[in-house]
Amino acid sequence: MTHAKKPDLLRDNELIYGRLLAIDEPHLIQRYNKALAAFGLEPTKLASFQIDRTGFSPEIAEECGDYDYLDPNEVNRRFIILTPSQIDLPVVHTAFSNTSQLMFEFMSKNQRAIDALTIKDVIYGEIEDSVPKVNDIEDLLSINQVEFKVLSAEDVLGKAAELGKLVDRLKQEPDAWRDNAMLQRMVDLAKVCGDIRENALVPDQVIFRHNAYWTSHFGGLYVFVDPDMTTVISDPAAPGFRRSRPWQVSYLSINDADKVFRFLAATGRLDLPRASWIEASGYLEHRAEMVVRALIRDAEPNRNLTDVDKVWLQTWIHGHADLIAQDGNFPFLNAAKREIAQFGHLKIEDVPPRQRFLVVRAKPDHPDAWLTNQLISDFVPQDFVSRYVFNKPGFYKDYDGFSDAWRSHVVDVLKTTYLKEKAAFRARLYGLTD
Repeated sequence: MTHAKKPDLLRDNELIYGRLLAIDEPHLIQRYNKALAAFGLEPTKLASFQIDRTGFSPEIAEECGDYDYLDPNEVNRRFIILTPSQIDLPVVHTAFSNTSQLMFEFMSKNQRAIDALTIKDVIYGEIEDSVPKVNDIEDLLSINQVEFKVLSAEDVLGKAAELGKLVDRLKQEPDAWRDNAMLQRMVDLAKVCGDIRENALVPDQVIFRHNAYWTSHFGGLYVFVDPDMTTVISDPAAPGFRRSRPWQVSYLSINDADKVFRFLAATGRLDLPRASWIEASGYLEHRAEMVVRALIRDAEPNRNLTDVDKVWLQTWIHGHADLIAQDGNFPFLNAAKREIAQFGHLKIEDVPPRQRFLVVRAKPDHPDAWLTNQLISDFVPQDFVSRYVFNKPGFYKDYDGFSDAWRSHVVDVLKTTYLKEKAAFRARLYGLTD
């Protein structure tokens, strides 16, 4: 997943690479360079750069001309941990949507060790699975768990393990205390490791489950895991589609809106359109506005939309009734709103498959809620806000094709709606609490 340098408009408004941690202290830069050297990479010459939860830095990616410098082959992701506070950062560049969750679990479960190690050292390594390279869907399906292979530049981890063994020897062998060379070695090791009875220096848990995810491989592919079936949703041209493990894997084409919708509904991943959440959330009004904005973009790509308000939008809608009717989504959303107000729900089976995605959201308490909202956003590309919230790779790809006027407009809308109060926005529209 190579990135060209993203336009400064996104950077200036923290819509890409936002909320990262600045690294500008010489000792931390030196430690980062030790990790780079261990990966066989050139040291950075930068006096400051920013990192995400995994240690990825957009500035270093630009310096070395490789956005995958921590993600060779887009599998077995590398990480660099300089400080425990990385746990609170986003992950801004990855081939797998669950990298962020795996990193969070590893850092949470091994917090004591990470706290102790990063006082003296940099922790680095890779999130290793059973596959060195992804050539087809079978390679993806064979990844059931990942193991964090953890190293440290000064080998504090190795030294702590060695000191632990020598302590055991001292306790168990009656004459070990006479071995001056061994005692001196213990003193030297303790200078590096401190008191290992107090410092938990070795991570406790390094193996984690690899559950539902999206990956950038094969043009974008989803894997959902249910107790009796795994479901792959992708372009049917993906190598291994319908051929890999057909007895335990169901394959759906991402172009088949009907089948994808039925799968999400049947597995309890969707909030179907009911008054109980639709009316309070303003969801249909939001979708209708996004649909109209997309029609304006297509009809007048270079229009300056800086000061567009609701009155102007209404006027535009009246003046372009034919275009609105031909597209059909705006009248459908208004009709859906009326039906829900009258009957409390919408008869979803009467709705054409693609339009169903306009009126649903992921069930907020389902573990796959974020992933499901990402998939829904693939069927409603007009809603660039939902694309940005749940589907950043899709959003950035769309953005690359936007005109300058539309880019400014998109940035303005995201700043005034989502960025102002992200958590409140997600809670109101999508029912999600962080």
